[in-house]
Amino acid sequence: MGMMEMKSWSTDFFPFLAMMMVECCEMGMITLGKAAMNDGLSNLVYVVYYNAVGTLFLLPFLIFHRRRSNMAPITLSILWRFFLLGLLGICLLQAMAFTGIKYSSPTLAAALGNLMPGFTFLLAIIFRMEKLDIRKASSQAKSVGTIVAIIGASIMTLYKGPRVLGSDLPSDSNSSHHSLLSQESNWVLGGLLITITCIMSSGWNILQTDTVKKYPEQMTIVFFTCFFGSIQCAILTLAIERNPEAWMVKPGIGMTAIVFSAISGSVFRYNIVTWCLDRKGPLYVAMFKPLGMVIAAILGIIFLSDSLHLGSVIGAVIISAGFYSVLWGKAKEVKSMLEVEDIVCGIDSTSPRSPLLKK
Repeated sequence: MGMMEMKSWSTDFFPFLAMMMVECCEMGMITLGKAAMNDGLSNLVYVVYYNAVGTLFLLPFLIFHRRRSNMAPITLSILWRFFLLGLLGICLLQAMAFTGIKYSSPTLAAALGNLMPGFTFLLAIIFRMEKLDIRKASSQAKSVGTIVAIIGASIMTLYKGPRVLGSDLPSDSNSSHHSLLSQESNWVLGGLLITITCIMSSGWNILQTDTVKKYPEQMTIVFFTCFFGSIQCAILTLAIERNPEAWMVKPGIGMTAIVFSAISGSVFRYNIVTWCLDRKGPLYVAMFKPLGMVIAAILGIIFLSDSLHLGSVIGAVIISAGFYSVLWGKAKEVKSMLEVEDIVCGIDSTSPRSPLLKK
């Protein structure tokens, strides 16, 4: 019994820890990418370079992995799925996302990213990856938890409230606020592009989950997704970016952002997300987006000496409650499925017509 409990704990703990690390890396990617774009790096060139470098990093791992194990052959239909994953998840999604961040800010991207659980939940129900039976407590918990997490994220975004922790520097906050407003950018267009990418990211999660079920070779999926996405994004950038000097990256923040994003994004993030999608499903992965707001707030307090305000505390508590509700619903759903399987196995093993007894 102890071994079973330990196995269940590790099954729940490692995906949770991995997704927390993914969100931390993603916030780092977005922040460094914004800094590089402010320094003059083209947002499209940035996406091309970091995915291309990430693909090169992944290549030796893929060769080593395929040599050591008997891989299933890559059919034309599977290759087509890789092409679509690259188009949806890298070429279109990342190009639009970093264009939206260029026009707005990483904070707005983190805030609008909280729409993902709702979009993913709806798509997962449509494609029958999540069960919705409103009479069951598990479905009620998942539905309510998703809505509650989105409400909590909205509170963190829209309500600041009085300062709870940290240094009160109104002059700095006001100057940064006016600096944000004075940027030559289109805030509305940036928000619209980021919202579209949230829908596309939810669709990518659904397609990636279905792909890894049909072709359970995680490393191969990740490599070809990055490979096709890099080529597609390069073609798109060549068509849009007419200035040859835009492809020149000076040593400094631009180079740092590209290498960091290649390692944390292409190599680490895609592998971990694919692994979690396979084991926990698209809704579980999407539910970490609201937690990204909490992570961003904590990192800001620790590393940037930001102030903690009441709105962030209230929002974080509500997000945590919604997140726990979804996890509880998922756990209850899995437990019910295991109980049904145990009952069926028990009936089969004791039945007079069971092949086990015949042996």
